[in-house]
Amino acid sequence: MPGKEEILRALQTVNDPEIGKDIVSLNMVESVEVDGGDVHVKILLTTPACPLKNAIQKSVEDAVNSVHGVEKVTVEMGANVTSAREKTPEERLPGVRNIIAVGSGKGGVGKSTVAVNLALALARTGASVGLLDVDLYGPSIPILLGLSNARPTGVMVDGQEKMVPVEQHGLKVFSMGFLLKDKDAVVWRGPMLHKALQQFLEEVYWGELDYLVVDLPPGTGDIQISLSQLVPVSSAVVVTTPQDLAYADVLRAVKMFEVTKVPVLGVVENMAGFVCPECGTHTHVFGAGHIKERTSELGLDYLGAIPLDPTVAPGGDAGKPIIIDAPDSAPAQALTALAATVAGKQSVVAHTGAAPDVH
Repeated sequence: MPGKEEILRALQTVNDPEIGKDIVSLNMVESVEVDGGDVHVKILLTTPACPLKNAIQKSVEDAVNSVHGVEKVTVEMGANVTSAREKTPEERLPGVRNIIAVGSGKGGVGKSTVAVNLALALARTGASVGLLDVDLYGPSIPILLGLSNARPTGVMVDGQEKMVPVEQHGLKVFSMGFLLKDKDAVVWRGPMLHKALQQFLEEVYWGELDYLVVDLPPGTGDIQISLSQLVPVSSAVVVTTPQDLAYADVLRAVKMFEVTKVPVLGVVENMAGFVCPECGTHTHVFGAGHIKERTSELGLDYLGAIPLDPTVAPGGDAGKPIIIDAPDSAPAQALTALAATVAGKQSVVAHTGAAPDVH
């Protein structure tokens, strides 16, 4: 009969392909049960969105089957999201394991649409996800999620009254748009923006989250700097479109994250061509860019391309994100793949403290 120690030694030969360490030393093996020749192993992935889940499961099965006396292997896959944040005693978000900022060098590249659908795709894997809209001048998250008339409620937490995020499609959501009337405008300077962001972090009860996706305003201004000063941000994703003009501003966004010491996971190319549903012709509406090559030149990873689709914008205006409204569409599939990639790379950051190498 095989022994538990023999099984664990065999599992030490199985590496997490992205992190590059064996699953035993990474504490991914939650339990090993042996009953005669039957072995049951439970593996906890570093994220439920792990893009290499099937590969890891197959490697575990092969490793256990190699042990003498094993007749049957059952592998149960779970997840325990690893935190990439160095928490301090004065931590404002103690229950949040990872904060992922979504930014862009300029407006009009679909950053908020990407942020919403990235958060939704992560939530659909089973992760607990929040979405914070800190584009205080132009909050668009309420419209994109069909929450234009939503207002936060209050709750007492440890003797303090806090605002409760609005829940939609499995997300916890908070936005300046929940506190404004339709025609209100935010006419604030830097210190007031900083104070508002601090309130969003301290006075909103987020609870326990695997990921908090933060939709930043475009550019490299006060909000971006304040966020990094107020909380340890785990990583960032930069959104661009194929045009040279848009990509020129990516350099500024990346530099801003470098200055604020936030690891950049990579660049997302949004609106990357249109495939005609009638004839199948691929058209580069905004020109055939070279985003992938240029991203590699920067030493960053290319996280993927999201195709242009005429249903995405109207769906967003109607509060129907493409991930929810048309999950089998090309953009939704691309966004689902993006979520898996981002989650996998975030796990690497959690274990190594740096963004993964380009590959």
